[in-house]
Amino acid sequence: MAVTTGYGHGVDVLRDGIYSGVPAFVPVTRFDTSRYRVGVAAQGAAELDLDTELKTLTEEACKQAGLGGPERTDTLLVAARHADPAVSRLPREEQESRPISETAQWLARECGFGAAGRTYINACVAASAAIAEAGALISSGRQDRVVVVAGHLVDAESFTTFNAGKALAADGRLRPFSSGRKGLLLGDGAGAVVLEAADSRAEMSPLAYLDGWGMAGDAHHVCQPHPEGLGMARSIELALARAGLEPSDLDYVNAHGTGTPYNDSAETAGLHRAFGEHAERIPVSSTKSMHGHALQAAGMVEFVISVLALRSGRLPINSGYLGPDPDCRLDLVLDSPRERETQHVISLNSAFGGANTALVVSAA
Repeated sequence: MAVTTGYGHGVDVLRDGIYSGVPAFVPVTRFDTSRYRVGVAAQGAAELDLDTELKTLTEEACKQAGLGGPERTDTLLVAARHADPAVSRLPREEQESRPISETAQWLARECGFGAAGRTYINACVAASAAIAEAGALISSGRQDRVVVVAGHLVDAESFTTFNAGKALAADGRLRPFSSGRKGLLLGDGAGAVVLEAADSRAEMSPLAYLDGWGMAGDAHHVCQPHPEGLGMARSIELALARAGLEPSDLDYVNAHGTGTPYNDSAETAGLHRAFGEHAERIPVSSTKSMHGHALQAAGMVEFVISVLALRSGRLPINSGYLGPDPDCRLDLVLDSPRERETQHVISLNSAFGGANTALVVSAA
């Protein structure tokens, strides 16, 4: 796996950042924020180019996995990415001549893969949906190996949208599941993972196992989640069933947790619905409080962090916490990373339109 976030380029940089307890939010320098209510984000280098970064990360992940030319010819690539704001300003006929779906095809050609699949753009579940599709393709025997890439860089287009919706945290901190939470903050995110059938190569040394996935919708509202977390609960139940696990088997929940009043209370309701009596016993944190909301790449960044939690035995903190909210009764990881031998974690994401995903990741 390979990743870039507001902390910088590399898995080690991300690991050091999230376990430092210091959020990556800085003043935005990529564009002028003087007209916005908020001027901070977890922005990396101002000059980053998303396509270049996706290609670099894909090559890094493949090198780590030992995928040379012969292996790549039998490998499928699927992608998730943020739309190019420059294209959205073009006349309709020109937009249609430059579909974002070409991202997977372009990367496949550039990196020597034999085939390309979908490019997901379905908002905050794009990356996790792509990972789930890869899992389904492999577990069904249709593919031995799938490379998944995802990317989003903070841009003026997204900033304008979330600012207009008054969704950005005016106090400059993303405070998931906390009283006094004011909203979300955006962040850079890009990454690549190589998923393979467990028996595909004798020399393979896996970082972790993708044991289960679930996707479900509640179609409650165009941008608000169902207040009872129905879609979230269903996606969790599907993922656990596929993994053959019970809620009591989970050691950590990497929550979607955007720091907005609606999302966090609805997600908590979904966790209680899915986990029952275990809902307040399983450690929970939203690492968006550290690296920001990477939109279409959120599921990728948080998948990588879930693997880091498994491999390090340390659970990242839920930063920005001011105090308990009666609608968010959870065992939050606060103040400092929690040491815990970890076998199974679940990573959750939600998106506008009522879409929800859950990924179960287990120790190798």
